[in-house]
Amino acid sequence: MHATHTSGIRVTGAVARGIITTAVALTATACGMGSSGTGAPSGAGSSHHHMASHHPMAEAAVFGSDCGMIPASGMGSLHGMRMDPAVTAAAHNPLLTTFAGDAATARLTNELNSMHAITIFAPANAAFAKLHGSEMTMMHNTAELAKILKYHVVSGRVTPAELAGGMTLTTLEGGTLKGAKMGAVYEVNNADVICGNIQTANAIIYVINKVLIPMH
Repeated sequence: MHATHTSGIRVTGAVARGIITTAVALTATACGMGSSGTGAPSGAGSSHHHMASHHPMAEAAVFGSDCGMIPASGMGSLHGMRMDPAVTAAAHNPLLTTFAGDAATARLTNELNSMHAITIFAPANAAFAKLHGSEMTMMHNTAELAKILKYHVVSGRVTPAELAGGMTLTTLEGGTLKGAKMGAVYEVNNADVICGNIQTANAIIYVINKVLIPMH
């Protein structure tokens, strides 16, 4: 009788272990469903969070007739410019070295590099070369140069859609700019965007074919 009783205990122990194992497995399955099955909202939340971690502009491509002049790799490339703040990035871009140099002359490099989110309508090197007369004289005056360059900068990241929609933008200089789109060409005031939607660490840059002079 004692042996039979012992055997009964062993059988009962085995059954108990089986029940416990099954319960653990069911619990694990239920937890798994909570994160991906029945808990689809949780999974969807993870996906939404992943998408939200990307700035919407970061996925959009650059556009414009002169984007091909930007190097494919290195510090002046689109990827390289993403790593640097605005003026530092511009200094390595073959379209924008004059703008970067003038920003340094006007003592604006640190200010523009440290701003959180801005849009710069940066004249290409060739645009500066077109200046003459009184416009060139103003560019040689540090205070006037600073005003002119600030007239090309607005707070916030202006998207191509916003620019095409005709937004009126208030510049750091205090004047206003107006976006537009004529056919396939994006414009700001009377200047064409020749390479737009360039991302830097703290700014979006639209390279334009003219230097904009504030009215006042």
